[in-house]
Amino acid sequence: MTTSTSATASAAPPTPILELRGVCASYGRIEALRNLTLALYPGEIVSIIGANGAGKSTTLMTICNIVKATAGDIFYQGQRINGLSPDLLPPMGLCQVPEGRRIFPRLTVRENLEMGAFFRKDQDKIVFDMEEVFGLFPRLRERAGQAGGTLSGGEQQMLAIGRAIMSRPKVLLLDEPSLGLAPLVVAQIFEIIKEINRKDETTILLVEQNANLALRTASRGYVLETGQMVLEDEAGALLANPDIRKAYLGE
Repeated sequence: MTTSTSATASAAPPTPILELRGVCASYGRIEALRNLTLALYPGEIVSIIGANGAGKSTTLMTICNIVKATAGDIFYQGQRINGLSPDLLPPMGLCQVPEGRRIFPRLTVRENLEMGAFFRKDQDKIVFDMEEVFGLFPRLRERAGQAGGTLSGGEQQMLAIGRAIMSRPKVLLLDEPSLGLAPLVVAQIFEIIKEINRKDETTILLVEQNANLALRTASRGYVLETGQMVLEDEAGALLANPDIRKAYLGE
């Protein structure tokens, strides 16, 4: 008699859409990241928290090969991407919104958004996506013909996120989206971040100095200290962790 395979066998674990395995990076002789391991699964919002100088922004720049990994492997959709030119990553669906926005100040809002889709050929879908961005950020529609450099800080952050959306990212890397913004604007932007994740199923890796806000937005979180991951857990568990509350939540 043959034995049948159980129909209730546990399903295979999901495959990370983005994964770092033992990644190291340096600025000259200064080691910025040490043996960094991280996994991001499709549809998640995952946050990296840590003190200033912990290596949070360096992590995102290393993923995008702006800072070169000196050891370890970076995988995106199962493909090792170490060493790829940074400009090849947005067409693959991996896009970063850098700290400080870095919009094109002399271009109009509409032109900035068009730059996010410069590699795309599907013109009809580009028009559709432009309308989607204006739906998420009505203020940008009002300012469509205005130079990006004349916008407020909050409006520039909206524009930077909108420009990234125009690339149709599968994974969106957000670096300090609340930096320098008024609390009401921050709340608005983080609601839109969650909407992008819900509506488009965009996977998001969020680096954010405001640990409380970051963990309330994310499903999971990593804690980075002096270039090393020291803790990973569900966001709710990190919020309840007394050591995290003392170190990062001001308690």
